[in-house]
Amino acid sequence: MSILADVARIAGVSKSTASRALSGRGYVSTDTRRKVEAAASELGYVVSSTAASLVTGRTRNVGVVIPYINRWYFAEVLEGIESALIRAGYDLTLYRLSTDRDLRRRVFDYFLVRKRVDAVIAVTIALSPHEVEMLQALGKPLVAIGGRVAGIPSLSIDDVETSRLATEHLISLGHERIIHVGGDQDEQMDFRVHSQRYTGFQRAMAEAGLGEGDDFREAEFSISGGYAAGLAVLGDPRTRPTAIFAGCDEIAVGIMMAARQLGIGVPHDLSIIGIDDHPLAETLGITTLAQRPGAQGGRAVELLLEQIDQHDAPAPDEHLLLPTGLTVRSSTGPARPA
Repeated sequence: MSILADVARIAGVSKSTASRALSGRGYVSTDTRRKVEAAASELGYVVSSTAASLVTGRTRNVGVVIPYINRWYFAEVLEGIESALIRAGYDLTLYRLSTDRDLRRRVFDYFLVRKRVDAVIAVTIALSPHEVEMLQALGKPLVAIGGRVAGIPSLSIDDVETSRLATEHLISLGHERIIHVGGDQDEQMDFRVHSQRYTGFQRAMAEAGLGEGDDFREAEFSISGGYAAGLAVLGDPRTRPTAIFAGCDEIAVGIMMAARQLGIGVPHDLSIIGIDDHPLAETLGITTLAQRPGAQGGRAVELLLEQIDQHDAPAPDEHLLLPTGLTVRSSTGPARPA
């Protein structure tokens, strides 16, 4: 009797059911899967991924293409992806892309087209039509996070609307001298996140009859970037704003540090709002628009597994706009009378 047959006998299921439960191929109820996994653990039985891939033609491995791994948002998305893939019985291979075009071509034309991954998730990387067509021709399902990619499922927050809501919160508190500290408009990430957030800010200001003149400062998306911009923006009392919309929470943290160094009270003298709901935002009491990047990663895996399960059906050309939520904390307050 084979070890798999022993696993099936202990779990009280058929051999084929035990095989499906351990390989992840085909439907098995959660309770049954747990019984089979417990029996396999008891016997020390481990499914050979190499043998399974030879039979099924699949590696149960997903490639994730990402521009950064040492920034909070991307690390959170990656954690969400990894957790969801592990629950589904898949491995993950990470490919970090820089601005080097030759490196990008090698990743797509060499690594991803080989039989090393069953599917691909692109995080804030706008796949070209050629890249999409090439991977689809090889039967590799795709999902994009961060913006719309024609021809494949994708998801993101609405950066324009989120920024408009953040700015409207400051306006509702009576602030008129508001500036946006955000990413360099000339050095955009894919999907032009920096310019979309500035656009949302400008729309809210225009609708309120505000925003004429100098209303933007660029900063690196980091605490140090926010700190440097904060010192520059807040240094002169004659031009100092009463409120700042930061392009991300890390910029907001840096601005708060600069304000503290300059003796500016938050929110008594200056209100600050960001985007993300970074753990430091909760610690420091920063008002923010939460975008839950871990949940974005998990949702992307769901979309990917749906394509894998329905491999004969064409991938849905859909873009999901995920909600953000305003979390009001102590960094924003009413504008002081002039």
